[in-house]
Parts: sequence; C-alpha cells; structure tokens
Amino acid sequence: MLEFILSFLISFALVFAIMPNVIRIAIEKKLVALPEERSSHDIITPCLGGIPIFLGILFCGLLLTPIEQWSGLQYILSALVIVFMIGTKDDISQLSAGKKTAGLVIAIAILVTRGEVRLESLYDLFYVSRDLPYWLSIAFSVFTLLVITNAFNLIDGIDGLAGTVGIIAMLSFGTWFFVVGMAHLGILALAAAGGLLAFLYYNMSKSKKTFMGDTGALVIGMLLGVMTVEFIDICSTGGIPAEYRFANPISVAVGILIIPLFDTIRVFITRAIRGVSPMKPDRRHIHHLLIDSNLSHAQATFVLAMVNLVFISLALYLDPLLDLHLILAIEITLAVGLTYMLNKHASRVKRNKHAARVRQTA
Repeated sequence: MLEFILSFLISFALVFAIMPNVIRIAIEKKLVALPEERSSHDIITPCLGGIPIFLGILFCGLLLTPIEQWSGLQYILSALVIVFMIGTKDDISQLSAGKKTAGLVIAIAILVTRGEVRLESLYDLFYVSRDLPYWLSIAFSVFTLLVITNAFNLIDGIDGLAGTVGIIAMLSFGTWFFVVGMAHLGILALAAAGGLLAFLYYNMSKSKKTFMGDTGALVIGMLLGVMTVEFIDICSTGGIPAEYRFANPISVAVGILIIPLFDTIRVFITRAIRGVSPMKPDRRHIHHLLIDSNLSHAQATFVLAMVNLVFISLALYLDPLLDLHLILAIEITLAVGLTYMLNKHASRVKRNKHAARVRQTA
C-alpha cells in the first residue's frame, strides 16, 4: 500500500514544484491560449500545464512499479510518450486533426499489439460473450481507446472540470487496481490523481493560472482509456478474488466516465442532426450549458463532479441487481433527462438575458 500513497504524494509534490517554472516559461515564450468566441475565459493563459502532469506520472511509474510488473508498464509508458509529444506539439503550434489522430493511432497500436491492452470480447454487451476474432478485437480496442482519449480532451473547456473529473476517475480505477494486485496500473492512476490535484491549484488560481492543454488532456485521456480497457477485461476474465469482481464492469466503467463519454456522444449526434460536421467546435457541451445558466466555472465543475459521483454510486449499487443492458439504459436515460432539463434552463436564462438587454436599450 505504501507505493500507492507515495505515488500520489510524490506526483503531487513534483507537479506543484515544477508548475510555476512551466508557467513562467510559457508566458515568456508566448505559449498561451488566447480568448476566442467559444472560450469560457477572457484572459491570455499559459497552456503547458500538462507537461508537469506527464512528468509526475512518468517518474512515479518508473520509480515505484515492482520489477515483476515492468512488462505491463513499458508499453503503456511508450504510448504515453508519443501522446505527450503530440499534445506538446499541438499546444506549441497547432496540429491538424488528421496528424493528431494519426499520432494517437500509432500510440494505441503499441498498446493493443505489444502491450495487450485489448478488449477480447464484448463481455455480454448485446448478449455477445464469445471471444472476438483477433483483427476485430484490435479494431474494437483501437476505437474504444480513441473515443475515450478524445472524449476527455473535449471536456477540458472550463476551469477545474477536466482535473476534477480526472481525479474522480483515476481514484476509482486506482483503488480497484490496488485491491486486485495490479500495482503498475494502480501506481499510474494514483500518480495521475496526485498530479491533477496539484494542477487544480494553479488551474483555479487567479495570479498563477494555467491550462493543462492538449498535452495534459490527451495523456490523461489515453491513460483513462487504458484503465477502462484493463478494468473491463481483468474484471471479466482475470484471476481475481470474487469479492472484487463486478457482474457488469462495462456499466461501472460507463458510470465512472459518464461525463466525457455522454457529453461527447451527445454533442456529435446533435451536430450531425443539424447537418454540421461532428468535428466543428461549438458551445453545446454540458459545461457550456452550465456557464450559460449563470454558474461560475467552480460552480459548474462542482455540479458535474457531484453528478459523476452519483452515477458511479448508482452503477455500483445496481451492478449485482440488474442486467447490463438495463443498467446502461438507466444511466443513459438519466443522463439524457438531466441534460434535457439543463438545456431548457440554459435557453430560458439566455432568453431572459436577451429580453433584459432589449428593455435596457429601449
């Protein structure tokens, strides 16, 4: 247990100590995010906060992982190094979506072919439990990792949100990996949580503010993808004690990642319905709706964190009681209902603001 506590504390201390210098260098070199029409910030802000987070994860993984589990670690770190370079390049000078996706696919290919971070079946999803053909398993795993990585990147739109959601997810996965004896994954998760907690101090600061940028969001997103795939596979097929095995690991994983997954899928679907490219950015994300409802960044982050915890608790409570598809249906229905009410409220607030401006002008 000591190495898990140390991974959290060391990563926190490392990120907390390094971040001020990274912020200073970013300002000096003008590596900053400029306010734009869809932004939720109105000041120039350094955007290299992901660099210390990655260094904290890398250092703790190399320092604390037991030698007998090194084979499970080396390919994960190799993939994260590629993702780190992609994110850093994009933060310094913007990469095209095609180049970014190609780099992510290369990193994911290392994970699924060399690191065996792979979904070998559908695990009773759509009532299919038999093993998938190898090529289909590879394709399904690549798709899953790519979706989770990009989904987490897309929620990094307001102060505190990505860091808070990342901490909740990493602590959830890390605790489980700790109790089942998967030290290398538990250490990476706790190191990520510690680094994100230190990052939040600066992300929410007024005088030393920074964003994690694509460097941090893509690294954390990719690591969450690895945690999700390994959690589902090990929980379904691994030789772990029965008391730590969930009946429906997919629904538990969805509960943990409900904020980035549901928001990304919802935004892509609504854009497609409107005849707009799913990749075209807009202000239709859940966090934008909360900001449009007159909530501050901190308030919106708190609301979504509480919602995330409710979904995790719901998934854990329903796991031994209901079928996988029924739990997923409840999760999706609840998410759709909450988002529908939020969208209605945000629209009403915007109409009231517009009406007030019209009266003031008149």
